[in-house]
Amino acid sequence: MLNKIIETVKEAGKIILSAHNQENTITAKEGKKNFVTKYDVAVQEFLFRELGKAFPEAEFVGEEGENNLECNALRFIIDPIDGTTNFMQDYRCSCVSVALCKGNDIIAGVVYNPYTNEIFSAEKGKGAYLNGEKITVSLRPLSDGLALFGTSPYHPENTDETFTLLRKVFDFCRDIRRSGSAAYDICMVACGRCEVFFEKELQPWDVAAGTLIIKEAGGLALNYEGKEIDFSKPNDVVFANPKAYKEFITLI
Repeated sequence: MLNKIIETVKEAGKIILSAHNQENTITAKEGKKNFVTKYDVAVQEFLFRELGKAFPEAEFVGEEGENNLECNALRFIIDPIDGTTNFMQDYRCSCVSVALCKGNDIIAGVVYNPYTNEIFSAEKGKGAYLNGEKITVSLRPLSDGLALFGTSPYHPENTDETFTLLRKVFDFCRDIRRSGSAAYDICMVACGRCEVFFEKELQPWDVAAGTLIIKEAGGLALNYEGKEIDFSKPNDVVFANPKAYKEFITLI
């Protein structure tokens, strides 16, 4: 099951690498700073088609289009290009994110950065991997580590709260980073390069695959209230190793 998803996701990554003149393919979506390109649509259509052949019983939820987020059937939750603004400007940090779920239970997840050829994957109960090598979260506390964050750019009403918290985190940790791809940042925590990632109001397709990957790597995936992420709606999210999480929640 996981190998078929990985194979299909890597093929989808070739569409991203083949892109050119991205800024002339942009369409604005609802919300400030929210865009889609023809490549987002092309990658999603490819994934729906090819994964549909391999998993004919599955339903599909994707960022580009109308979705039933409360479906309890076997389903894929897909972000065809996580980091569209990066992609538009050829910043070269965007990922394909694919999760296979049964209701709210994620059973497989794959995040692929085609620019670095890094493929993060996990199957429930079988560990997390980067290009076939097992990964785990770090043992560092946040005070000795790196914090990753998202700015929730589609929701400017969150800006002040985000940056107030960010200042507290910045003063507490070694330094902060922002890649522009939530899926990739979650995987950076999962493989131990960073200690925490947080962002307000992320959609299920931004975090579904990464949630399983970080859990299988020994980390935590929770909302700001310390509860499990609900994949039927947007969430304020924290992904961290256990030691860093204990410090982070004192700053909220």
